[in-house]
Amino acid sequence: MTAIVYNVAFDCANAYELAGFWSRVLGCPVDEGDGPGDPEVALTLPTGMHLHFAEVPEASEGKSGKNRVHLCLQPDGLRDDAVERYVGLGARVIGDHRKPDGGGWVVFADPEGNEFCVLRSAAERVAMEGGGGDDARRQGS
Repeated sequence: MTAIVYNVAFDCANAYELAGFWSRVLGCPVDEGDGPGDPEVALTLPTGMHLHFAEVPEASEGKSGKNRVHLCLQPDGLRDDAVERYVGLGARVIGDHRKPDGGGWVVFADPEGNEFCVLRSAAERVAMEGGGGDDARRQGS
């Protein structure tokens, strides 16, 4: 027997606000029927997978360590443009692993401290093929 990944769950202090951040990052609306004050809010991604945000009491204490699982995003445009956009939306850069040859990735924290990475776009990967530029393949991209 096998399984599919149905959703990725985020424990958080404010489900609607955090879902709103990810809605703006991913360009997906918050699920119909979810609204401010709801303790659980979801986004349905174009792939059919979901991001599920659930308020938990311990989240109000703040994040205390590194995430053991995180999302790696591949933008549809230039990685560096995505980096600027996500900072403008409220994300914070916590690790910049970009390389002079164009490889690498950037690690962010969302407004509640959950980590995520931004990789090169598919077009940037194709442009670099054959030129080395090892990137986040080690991170599962």
